[in-house]
Amino acid sequence: MAIQLCSLHYIYLLLIIIIFIFMVLKKDITVLCMLGIFILGLTATGSIPTAITGVFNSFILAINELLGTILIVSVITAMGVILNKTGINKAMVQPFTKFIKTPTLAYWIIGIFMMIISLFFWPSPAVALIGAMLVPAALEAGLPALGAAVAMNLFGHGIALSGDFVIQGAPKLTADAAGIPVGKVVSASIPLVAVMSIVTTVIAFIMIKKDMSSGKLSIDKKDLKFDDEDTHEFKDLLSEKAKKMFALIIMLMFAFDIYLMYKLNLQGGDATALIGGTALVILVIITMYVKKKEASSLIISYIVDGFVFGFKVFGPVIPIAAFFYLGDLGFIKVFGEVLPKGSTGLVNDLGLALASTVPINAPIGATTLTTVGIITGLDGSGFSGISLAGSVAKIFGTALQRGTATLTALGQISAIWVGGGTIIPWALIPVAAICKVDPFELAKRNLKPVAIGLIVTTIFAMFLI
Repeated sequence: MAIQLCSLHYIYLLLIIIIFIFMVLKKDITVLCMLGIFILGLTATGSIPTAITGVFNSFILAINELLGTILIVSVITAMGVILNKTGINKAMVQPFTKFIKTPTLAYWIIGIFMMIISLFFWPSPAVALIGAMLVPAALEAGLPALGAAVAMNLFGHGIALSGDFVIQGAPKLTADAAGIPVGKVVSASIPLVAVMSIVTTVIAFIMIKKDMSSGKLSIDKKDLKFDDEDTHEFKDLLSEKAKKMFALIIMLMFAFDIYLMYKLNLQGGDATALIGGTALVILVIITMYVKKKEASSLIISYIVDGFVFGFKVFGPVIPIAAFFYLGDLGFIKVFGEVLPKGSTGLVNDLGLALASTVPINAPIGATTLTTVGIITGLDGSGFSGISLAGSVAKIFGTALQRGTATLTALGQISAIWVGGGTIIPWALIPVAAICKVDPFELAKRNLKPVAIGLIVTTIFAMFLI
């Protein structure tokens, strides 16, 4: 039986609807979420000072929940700095360039390698790495720059980021908002990511080959410069043999991490800690090897660079996540025991109320979560609104009494494929810039495969709920 709803429930629901509208209108929702926290606090306690402090305390709650994710992204970025400066990153991909002989091989090799790198380093550093080494080789093999950009987008910002199986930043956000373990979201997302991946990449490849045959897509090699040698300031301190040795060691270390994650069944924070610890070890070893006396100060400098990047990425997410964490028992942590007796959180209560008044089924739930994901991705940041997807998934999962993990994964996948960097032009700028293509043309090229993929994946999810 559903708990008696109070004004807090209706205000929270109204705020979610307003956030939806703002996202559709492509307006920033950060200030709105902060205002929403204040309104909820004022309604719950009747005290302006308590409501004000509640905004700050909700930020602390969100940061505590996200700190592990922020830390892993920062550490991996710090490691990427030294790999780039020494040129080891080039050595890591060099063996793969000799296999790129045809446009078909170029598309799939670039895509798969982008996906692998993105799983461990996220797409941002992977873009520069792939652009520097594999895109020129793809052009030589006959794949147009736009085709290479499509492969990088779909495999990196689509497949790797939407599943985020290694770093688990996205599953952490959605799982927390849905009130379920990270492992459940990861497991539920595997079949959905697989279906989405196959549909989008195959359709995109067919379209590229068709347009190449008709002459709509052609190669323009002039003015293409993919690597800035100035960034490799330590490149002469390592011999080519040393670079290859370190590249092999790094790949073996991360491969061993994957083995340990499987063997020891490490998920969530444990898996993140293993990857982060490995990245720190790599950072320290390489820096000490190339700059012995200056190593200590340089390591700190790279870690600071990593944190600057990490908080730059997650800074806009924290106020938004803070609002949606209040939908669970986080509300009690921030404002005290102010919810009605027997309440298990605002979102849970709404879900139970919905179950008793509205007929809900799997098709409606799946379609709604895909729509929520698409809307939250319209701002061009796949992460800013996925907490909302988790909250909505919890409402429908509670109403259905099943399928919360699948619905959460579906909302996460939809949001990141749309906003993470595949069909929103301003989110495509990094890839478009590195490949020297128009971001709007790239977005247009990705739109059809991604749209078809979302439709097929949503239908598939209906049978899993």
